[in-house]
Amino acid sequence: MITTATIGYPRIGPKRELKKALESFWKGDIKENELQSTAKDLRKKNWEIQKENGIDLITSNDFSFYDQVLDTICLLGAVPDRYNWQGDDVDLKTYFAMARGSQTKELDVSALEMTKWFDTNYHYLVPELKSDQKFKISSQKPFEEFKEAQSAGYKTKPVLLGPITFLLLSKSTEGKNTLDLLDNLLPVYLEIVKKLNELGAEWIQIDEPIFVKDLDEGVISKIKKTLNSIKEAAGNSKILLTTYFESIDQKVKEEVFASDVDAVHLDLVRGENNFNYIKDSNKTLSLGVINGRNIWKSDLTQIIDQIKDVKGDFIISSSCPLLHTPYDLDLETKVPENIKKWLAFAKQKLQEINILKQNINHGEAKSDLTDNKACIEERKKSSLIHDDNVKARVKTINEDTLNRQSKYEDRAKIQRDIFNLPLYPTTTIGSFPQTKDVRQARAKNRKGELSNEDYDKFLEDKTIEAIKRQEELGIDVIVHGEFERNDMVEYFGENLKGFTFTSSGFVQSYGSRCVKPPIIFGDVSRPEPMTVRWSKFAQKQTSSIVKGMLTGPITILQWSFVRDDQPRQTTAEQIAFAIRDEVADLESNGIRMIQIDEPALREGLPLKRKDWDEYLKWSVNAFRISAAVVKNETQIHTHMCYAEFEDIIDSIAALDADVISIETSRSRMELLKTFEKFKYPNEIGPGVYDIHSPRVPKKDEMVELIKKASKQIDPKRLWVNPDCGLKTRGWPETIDALKEMVSAAKELRG
Repeated sequence: MITTATIGYPRIGPKRELKKALESFWKGDIKENELQSTAKDLRKKNWEIQKENGIDLITSNDFSFYDQVLDTICLLGAVPDRYNWQGDDVDLKTYFAMARGSQTKELDVSALEMTKWFDTNYHYLVPELKSDQKFKISSQKPFEEFKEAQSAGYKTKPVLLGPITFLLLSKSTEGKNTLDLLDNLLPVYLEIVKKLNELGAEWIQIDEPIFVKDLDEGVISKIKKTLNSIKEAAGNSKILLTTYFESIDQKVKEEVFASDVDAVHLDLVRGENNFNYIKDSNKTLSLGVINGRNIWKSDLTQIIDQIKDVKGDFIISSSCPLLHTPYDLDLETKVPENIKKWLAFAKQKLQEINILKQNINHGEAKSDLTDNKACIEERKKSSLIHDDNVKARVKTINEDTLNRQSKYEDRAKIQRDIFNLPLYPTTTIGSFPQTKDVRQARAKNRKGELSNEDYDKFLEDKTIEAIKRQEELGIDVIVHGEFERNDMVEYFGENLKGFTFTSSGFVQSYGSRCVKPPIIFGDVSRPEPMTVRWSKFAQKQTSSIVKGMLTGPITILQWSFVRDDQPRQTTAEQIAFAIRDEVADLESNGIRMIQIDEPALREGLPLKRKDWDEYLKWSVNAFRISAAVVKNETQIHTHMCYAEFEDIIDSIAALDADVISIETSRSRMELLKTFEKFKYPNEIGPGVYDIHSPRVPKKDEMVELIKKASKQIDPKRLWVNPDCGLKTRGWPETIDALKEMVSAAKELRG
């Protein structure tokens, strides 16, 4: 018989109830008990939806107020000393201090470092571990949520982030190998699974996504022993070991399948090699056949054919947790009907899983399979998708398309003479606070309650205000603030052909931050200029230099739901030509600095190193296509944040941007160690303060960071900037932080 399962479900709620509750709690508008009540309602609703849609093994402990890795830090008592934790169960005050930083009389402390979860746009908080780190159960969350589900009538499968993944995603405060702490950590895991067993958990899910990465022998040698210990402690509870986002390598497979765990989950969407392991398995298999990271309907007939030879009982599930997909297509009101019928959000993916079960178990759901097949075929042939002119343009790529007029050294001399900037020039990354009035005006305009003329006047006033504030602060290179933009990717998608948009397609990026990725359904082109009007307007308001602000092709690709009927490279090149046209128009309209943000370049890096070279080649080329159209006199900037950049620094240099701003503040300029070996050739602005925290940094902190940077990079090539855009911050903290930043730069010039 076939069983169905989820390995994780979206936690934000159908209408982003979690986001709203969190932000109200942080503002002090609601109490902790009200926040907890909202969370309880969301969990119950998730369990109910899964049960109603035919899921047999429903997951608990996949809910989080901020991030599942942070939850694990609390569960294991791995709270860094600077948060003044007293050793009891971790409370929400300490929890959110680690997530967002704290600036109170009792606790003035920065947040934990944040980086990307594998190759997704989800961010996790990086655990900080000492070489003598002690662990103990310091949160009751997995136990309480399991009991909560029991009380509500739901039999769930609690999920835990596995010990090996937790350690390998952590950083050592002393530069040690974090896996050396496994012997200290494992007893706590055994205590946790034993307690879940005593509570009556039939299944316990252990997530070890790190197993799909390139692991050395030292890691692989610990897999079987670790899993056996967990299984032994679990008693009669069954252990489901989950991997996702890629295939596991043969050596890892041998260790996992030789262990005592009862079942193994394999991603069969992104892990093609995993198909080699599904025949004659000695384990119960959980087959991840429904794409948990994209929104297209699955070809159910093809899936049935792919798994027809699997013997014995097995589980059908999504490829990975459904955290990365929107909540429910039934809520969608904006996507055109002729495209909407091609889509499946998280709830619909549950239905797809159930259709597969009904067909395989009982030969039922034949009409559902027929409808599914007709929809898949219709999409392939649709005239909405194809544009011969776009396809032909991509074929014209050559060396002239990819290269600037001159090398950086020659361009830099020309640009220094033109701009005449001071040492340590200051700038920001682009966006300024999108306050409540900005969001309300946008919403009213879309509803027809605010005319286009009045909305334009509102945006002009906001832009003028932002420019004046930057001038008063003494910022050297200013930005227009991006008040007309809802999101750095969605805004561009709305102005490009081949994209469509959702009203309810939100996914969590981190904490309360939710994004609404556009859907790339067809060939991409730019019908008309997208940003020229606002960049020209801003430049007319000031004698200072105004940067034009664009999102780069790889970030638009990575932060969209991408069509799956052609290579991602082809889609990236189409987007790159669209951005190239915008860059050319900005330059011809007098914009002398143009920033093309690529924060997702590292995020898109394949999880297997053998696939890196191919990806880096076409992704770097996509950026160069977008930027290389300008003259030497025009300065190209780019921006990257919240990822590990050390291992691709040569590819970052190959972008050949004149200036890169890059996140380094949360890691205390850790990236600079890379420059001891790699001499970055162009100009760089290492972010000097963390914008994802409401905490206002002190001038001395930023001076210290810039001095660190000056030891590795010629001060003549250093810029001073925040580590990311300021869209999510409020104006008072923004002004205070930028004052400190400008003051730090001026002190260093002295």
